[in-house]
Amino acid sequence: MEFLSYLISGISLGSVYAIIALGYTMVYGIAKMLNFAHGDVIMVGGYISLLAMNTMGLPWYLAMILAMLVCTVLGIVIERFAYKPLRAAPSLAVLITAIGVSYFLQNAALLIFGPNPKSYQNSFIIGGESNLELFGGQLRISYVAIVTVALCVLIMIALSLFIGRSRLGKAMRACSEDKGAAQLMGINVNRTISLTFAIGSALAAIAGVLLCSSYSTLMPTTGSMPGIKAFTAAVFGGIGSIPGAFLGGILLGIIESLAKAYISTQLANSVVFAVLIVVLLVRPAGLLGKYVPEKV
Repeated sequence: MEFLSYLISGISLGSVYAIIALGYTMVYGIAKMLNFAHGDVIMVGGYISLLAMNTMGLPWYLAMILAMLVCTVLGIVIERFAYKPLRAAPSLAVLITAIGVSYFLQNAALLIFGPNPKSYQNSFIIGGESNLELFGGQLRISYVAIVTVALCVLIMIALSLFIGRSRLGKAMRACSEDKGAAQLMGINVNRTISLTFAIGSALAAIAGVLLCSSYSTLMPTTGSMPGIKAFTAAVFGGIGSIPGAFLGGILLGIIESLAKAYISTQLANSVVFAVLIVVLLVRPAGLLGKYVPEKV
């Protein structure tokens, strides 16, 4: 039962990584940008939801919706003022800008909310402290884990349907293939990229709420490490692929949970990144990624 408990914990953690990785993979797949400030949008979503719970008395699902709205606007603003002027710039300039935006968000949160960690205890815990008990109480699954996995699956299915069947989704795929040709066909490339950032930021807000509900601690640097791990998950599964981001996140969470349980808590992160290196040596495009030769 211990192994099953660790496995479920890993799937729950991996679902959070998967939700964040979906935002990464959408932005990269369509705009060809690595938005390393994505992890800090998670932190903003956590603070907004906490304020909504403590000051407005909203239930967790309404607080999550409010956090999504705020982070959606934040994502559009970041894209408009930080990334849009760099559309034709080298990738290094975009990377440096993303790091600058990340530090800006962290320090803004530090000034507004202070350096002390905020606690979600007794204020924002999905399902309270109760657990679902199976096998006569030998296996306990928290309601946070159940909600996290369910939301992750629903988000992955909804995104796949949106990208595959909706008009806006088809416009996103066209921009991903060739922005110039898409513009000639009448697609508003700037609006499509802004929509991509908006969706990715909304997903980051959901992940921030779920992450803080599981670990009950929030500070200005909360989103940094989960953001890096989610980017690792996106690369692991095949960046640019929605099913790949989902698979990569789940596998990464399972590997981390089992490494903490059976190897070492201190070495768990090293094990995660070591597995990524091995996978990329065997499959450079990721598990579900496809190698696409670049035309010159």
